[in-house]
Amino acid sequence: MKPLGAGDPIRLGPYRVLGVLGEGGMGKVYFGREDGGRTAAVKVLLPELAHDPHLVQRFLREAHTAQAVTSGGVARVLNARIDDHDGRPWIATEFLSGPTLEDAVRRYGPFGADGVRALAAPLAATLRDIHAAGLVHRDLKPANIVLTSAGPRVIDFGIARPEHGLTLTTTGQVPVTPGYGAPEQVLGRRVGPAADVFSLGAVLAYAATGQRTFDGTHVAAVQYEVVHGEPRLDSVPPELRQLIAPCLAKDPAHRPSPGEIAGAFAPPPGTDRIWRTGALAEDIERRGAEADRQATVVGQEPGGGPSRRRLLRTALAAGGVLAASGGAAGAWWLQREEPRKIPAAGQARDTEPLSITVGQHGTPPGELWGPLPVAAGPVDGQVTTPLPILDVVVFAAAGGGLAARLTTFGTEKWRLPGVRPAAGLVELPGHRFVTAGSGGALLCFEASTSRQEWSVAGADTGRILAADASAVYLVTRGGQLRAVDTAGRKVRWTVPLPQAAVAAPGPRAAAGTDRLVFFGADGDVIAVDTASGTTVWRLGGQAKSAVQPLVVNDVVYLGGRSLSALDIRTGKQIWEEIKATEAPQRGAGGWGPAVVKNASVFAMNGTELTEVNMKLGGPFPRDRTARGPVPHTPPVVQAGTVWVVQGDGQGVSAHSVVAGRRFWTWSPESRGPWGMSGAGNRIFLVNDGKLTAMPTLE
Repeated sequence: MKPLGAGDPIRLGPYRVLGVLGEGGMGKVYFGREDGGRTAAVKVLLPELAHDPHLVQRFLREAHTAQAVTSGGVARVLNARIDDHDGRPWIATEFLSGPTLEDAVRRYGPFGADGVRALAAPLAATLRDIHAAGLVHRDLKPANIVLTSAGPRVIDFGIARPEHGLTLTTTGQVPVTPGYGAPEQVLGRRVGPAADVFSLGAVLAYAATGQRTFDGTHVAAVQYEVVHGEPRLDSVPPELRQLIAPCLAKDPAHRPSPGEIAGAFAPPPGTDRIWRTGALAEDIERRGAEADRQATVVGQEPGGGPSRRRLLRTALAAGGVLAASGGAAGAWWLQREEPRKIPAAGQARDTEPLSITVGQHGTPPGELWGPLPVAAGPVDGQVTTPLPILDVVVFAAAGGGLAARLTTFGTEKWRLPGVRPAAGLVELPGHRFVTAGSGGALLCFEASTSRQEWSVAGADTGRILAADASAVYLVTRGGQLRAVDTAGRKVRWTVPLPQAAVAAPGPRAAAGTDRLVFFGADGDVIAVDTASGTTVWRLGGQAKSAVQPLVVNDVVYLGGRSLSALDIRTGKQIWEEIKATEAPQRGAGGWGPAVVKNASVFAMNGTELTEVNMKLGGPFPRDRTARGPVPHTPPVVQAGTVWVVQGDGQGVSAHSVVAGRRFWTWSPESRGPWGMSGAGNRIFLVNDGKLTAMPTLE
């Protein structure tokens, strides 16, 4: 670790900066410690690059991508934001003390058969988790795998992309690490999860032999071998060769899934002791002890003795590796070779390849799939919003009932003709959803298979509003508010509502801990106790029509005449309400519904997309949409992009979460109400009787 120099920050967010761990082409990495004692590596974009919005997006996309994966097999991002003082973005990550797989093989030689199995099974399980989040890692290689006392951890989401696999490459640019990227990546084609399986096969062959399975005298020769040659597996133990070879198939369709690999490579009992005994384990322990020593030294206060040790060994979001010799620290993002773009004649040679994003007047990307026909026309001004769950997106089908298509390719998976989707679709825990039968029965189905799990015939379902872990909340066909207990399969309570509260286009609601927040069509808001239906607090005249409330961590965000944040249990204001710049009218003006991303709330203030930072305040106007009524379709955030319906319903615009600027507007010729949802770095849009899946590009 090096001491701080001139120009180095003293504090980054909650982290006191104590030293310099390293510096690379895009950023500088500091050793930081929170006031509570937790240490982290904090990467900051270099000052000369911080004014380029494209590089800021690329930098923070790395953190957003890693945060989307919930798996013990990847290193965690602890924090990421733009610094309040100088506007430079930074990423704080947990720290991994251990060598990379590449370093370990160089130092201690190839792994035996049991060691490769101990490596393969958890890596395959981690890839399964990454793919379940809708991502493709795209750069799995020995240098991006850190070996810890708990097993291998996958790092570096710098070029990870959504599963649709839009390429980052251009002509002349090396798209992947030579010898580990799949043939489809080398050729610049769209990639899917199978590309990571190919990379895993090459990684395991390296671990078993200490040699690359594809090699050559220069990069072009290696890439030619990947596309046209045969993998060199002669030195791989025979019992492993038959398992690794299918991973390296040229055709992605012929490669096994990560789940199949994890099962095939299941190690014998006790194999995981490789991480706790022997030379490799001793190396991991040495690095951990050195990290402890560094944390103790930097934790000393002037004139005082050492502070208590404050080290999280599992640190560095995408995994830093502390060198055991000399106390130097090298972070993976400094060691990684960035893809290089070969400049054309007359082009500046410091041009950095960027992600596929375009400016405010740019052209949107192509659809992932669709448009496909869905139920035509809204009911009472409301479109049935598509509902993505697990591997499918469920929607109101053309011709009646429900249908589900695979989120990846749009292939139809099932149909349910005997249901009434106009009553709404609401997700339940356990990958299930509820809708209504033709006679008002409340019906629950498993999403992936459409298997019916239960029904409540006496629910008298008119419109389903919300659900929590124990109940579904709906408006009956007679205009009453009702809770249906999902465990007992019976009505829990029913309370009357004013006729104006359930008039077209109908009320909206959201559930939180012990409370249901009901926003009536008359603009009044009530919170009822979910156990009894008793009204706990009331807010009158919030709007001229219902605006979808949002509940996050038991704070309810309300649009209408003001953007308000209230304690869901008491109704007390969390912050001072922010008045709308345009007075609300019925279906127009005022604040629209909100969405939360990290520490920011995004909502339409009239026709202006506005951000309110929970710590810095606001409002901060971001971009103005077309004139017209405020859309009641809530914004959707996926990856680093916030999607909003234009003010007059003319298309959907995609904006940067980081900078707020508009990338582009899709389908600007469209009219009328929209249904919009997102999952797995995809956006699902319903408008004018069509369903379309769009990619997110952040």
